[in-house]
Amino acid sequence: MMTHLFPNVDWEKMWLATQETLYMTGISIVATFVLGLLLGVILFLTAKGNMWSNPVINKIISAVVNIFRSIPFIILIVLLIPLTMILVGSMIGVNAALPALIIGAAPFYARLVEIGLREVDKGVIEAAKSMGAKPSTIIFKVLLPESMPALVSGITVTTIALVGSTAMAGVIGAGGLGNLAYLEGFQRSQSDVTLVATIIILIIVFIIQFIGDYITSKLDKR
Repeated sequence: MMTHLFPNVDWEKMWLATQETLYMTGISIVATFVLGLLLGVILFLTAKGNMWSNPVINKIISAVVNIFRSIPFIILIVLLIPLTMILVGSMIGVNAALPALIIGAAPFYARLVEIGLREVDKGVIEAAKSMGAKPSTIIFKVLLPESMPALVSGITVTTIALVGSTAMAGVIGAGGLGNLAYLEGFQRSQSDVTLVATIIILIIVFIIQFIGDYITSKLDKR
């Protein structure tokens, strides 16, 4: 039945491409979460009126975040080729896409983290300060737990954006479903290959969104 509907689809290749997409997304999102969380927390804490208020550091990090957040992903891949060659030793393959994916997504998530932290009730922070809580205690016991629904929601949005970025990376040889859809589907005019690759990407996105929404609803105390 499947062979009749999709005569040009090599299911073994499709499964391998799906694994490559999941690999790129998985590695990237872990690194993005750590780096983006760090940048977001620093952006929040160094802002005016906060614990580590420092306009110079805040403006520098903010500028870096804005620059990398604004560069189109395809251009970012090209700009990072020298760095990718140093880190990975190759311009093609799933690992070659990781530096651009992480550097492109982390600043985006950092802004979402900063927004999430801003939503934390100032009264809770002041109460913790009045009880003599250390900065580390305020960060890990107040700020992060209180903003967790927003952080999870943000990482969900970022993960979905990363899935789309892996598809774009595939066009220049990074592997995954994007690469298969472009080489086997578009260049060989096999629309069924492109269709199946697109459907699988949509399924991945729907699953990510469902899991993210479920976790966010469980964490949200409101």
